[in-house]
Amino acid sequence: MRRDVLNLREFYAGRLGAAARTMIAAKTREAWGDAKGVDVLGLGYATPYLESFRAHARRCVAAMPASQGVEVWPVEGASASCLSHEAALPFQNALFDRILLVHALEESADPLALLQEVWRVLAPAGRVIVVAANRRGPWSNADGTPFGHGRPYTRGQLEALVREAELEPVAWSRALYAPPWAWAARWAEGFEQAGSIAWPMLSGVILLEAVKQTFAVRPKGLTAPARVFVPASLAPQPAAKLPKSGAPWA
Repeated sequence: MRRDVLNLREFYAGRLGAAARTMIAAKTREAWGDAKGVDVLGLGYATPYLESFRAHARRCVAAMPASQGVEVWPVEGASASCLSHEAALPFQNALFDRILLVHALEESADPLALLQEVWRVLAPAGRVIVVAANRRGPWSNADGTPFGHGRPYTRGQLEALVREAELEPVAWSRALYAPPWAWAARWAEGFEQAGSIAWPMLSGVILLEAVKQTFAVRPKGLTAPARVFVPASLAPQPAAKLPKSGAPWA
């Protein structure tokens, strides 16, 4: 069962949630810049991270699962959030250029069905970032945070799942190296820098970026590992031009 939206909002209103938002949002901005002129969808509870894109995106929408509940977002102006069934999103096909999933897969009753809906509403050559709790990290065992509930993942498990939904992994990164305790929030940035070098496998979350491929057939068994995130241009690129491997996404 999903965490209630009130619990999620309470977490992000605290010091630890604020630190998590800062660390993860920095990674999404590295990948997508400010998303200027594109349509962005957030699934799960992504509103703390959509703020990075709202000022410059052409459209920024938050869809929250019915079992979780919905909150009005943004606080000022017209509401851009809605309640939806995760396996039947209320959007037309190929509508969004960017889709961000946060607190979405871990507690989903059917993660594959959710990702198949992501594929449906994602524009051709659109890009999606899945943020999921790292199975090997301490945050996946911290009941006091949203990352400690549901099903955590390894990088390999995430790659296999998105490929099953006909999305192709192209980049990945990690975040949240600080311990999941409130006292560590003030030193979160220092933990982030040290952890990425000293204990990279123990991050709190894994971020996996994937693209929608509609005009290229990938023979079964021929897959390439996703590269690590690197800052990229905003324009969607055809699948044929995407690198099969590359430099780390810092």
